[in-house]
Amino acid sequence: MSETQNTTPNRPTHRLFHVTGEGEQSNWTRIGAAWSHKDGKGFNIDLEYLPQKPGRIVLREQSDEGEGQ
Repeated sequence: MSETQNTTPNRPTHRLFHVTGEGEQSNWTRIGAAWSHKDGKGFNIDLEYLPQKPGRIVLREQSDEGEGQ
């Protein structure tokens, strides 16, 4: 029997945001998180909210500074 390894870290490596507007007038809403695959070739994505209005989805590295941008 082989030992099973956890392929995702305990904490997300990236956050997902729904962004509307441009520049200083943009509005960033956190909608989920992402974890990189062990091989570095993809992500597991956990959506907490699926936006219903026009905008774009932005994937950003997790940081200790603020929510977006």
